[in-house]
Amino acid sequence: MAEAATEIPEDIREMSFEDALAELEGIVQRLEQGKGALEDSIHAYERGSALRRHCDAKLADAKARVERIAISGGQASTTPFDVE
Repeated sequence: MAEAATEIPEDIREMSFEDALAELEGIVQRLEQGKGALEDSIHAYERGSALRRHCDAKLADAKARVERIAISGGQASTTPFDVE
């Protein structure tokens, strides 16, 4: 059952990073307001968690793409990406 909780729904997997982040931000705002039924809040939290995992995966993929092999002077090397 824990494995099913970590699965990302198909509709979320098809989202762009930007769309998923925008929906996640909306969920966070609604949850912070504390309005609505408990069951609705639980479902929103679960969807938000899936959206966060999707965004994390998209960011990891982007980082890996930036670190891909760079060709420099005929030599192949990796170029790490550091945002700091």
